[in-house]
Amino acid sequence: MNFAEPLLPGRLVRRYKRFLADVELADGTVATVHCPNPGGMIGLDRPGSKVWLSRSKNPGRKLPLTLELILTAGGLVGVNTTHPNRLVEEALLAKRLPELAGYASIRREVRYGESSRIDLLLEGPGRPICYVEVKNVHLKRDPRASGGPAEFPDAVTERGAKHLRELAAAAERGARAVVLFVVQRQDCASLRIAGDIDPGFARAFHEAVGRGVEALCYACKVTREAIELTRPLPLELGRGEARKTGSLRR
Repeated sequence: MNFAEPLLPGRLVRRYKRFLADVELADGTVATVHCPNPGGMIGLDRPGSKVWLSRSKNPGRKLPLTLELILTAGGLVGVNTTHPNRLVEEALLAKRLPELAGYASIRREVRYGESSRIDLLLEGPGRPICYVEVKNVHLKRDPRASGGPAEFPDAVTERGAKHLRELAAAAERGARAVVLFVVQRQDCASLRIAGDIDPGFARAFHEAVGRGVEALCYACKVTREAIELTRPLPLELGRGEARKTGSLRR
């Protein structure tokens, strides 16, 4: 996924009200920008952090600038939660997701379950329909600049737990059901479910896997020009273990 225009540099002044941030621009002015991230952004909202912004071409937008990237000790981190669906779709079309290869069609935001929409619905002749729920990941609490686990979620997400229950029900009906974690950073060695942050999501995750839901995780290469899905990450099981592949299924 290439950014349409060069990103604008700045320094974070503060992030507040979930979807707002004040950023000092290169000319010294401070602008209020859209923060497209409803999560906790733990470790990513430090005042003074270097950030990069995109500018909307829509003249009617109240906040034309959007927070895209934040520089950490481990490198750039993508914080825009609207990008992972597009990143996964691009990887599918480029045949860079072998675990999800071989489907003839991709549909977005299809209704299913109880008042839910699946991020991507994959279909192909002679195989079960495949529901893919995409989750954005950017949390890393391990202080090492390289290595250590990414974690999800970074805030309580009842909606996320509901998605897992819907996926589990679909799997029990005979469909293929997948939760795909997209880590918008490249300094992590694995993915861990942050049960201390949201015990409800952790329970829902392990129950869903036990009912047939597959879990995949991919890291991203993040630059100021583009973000791209790159390599699978192992998922930690909560007992000091980790799968050696990017998938987990019980």
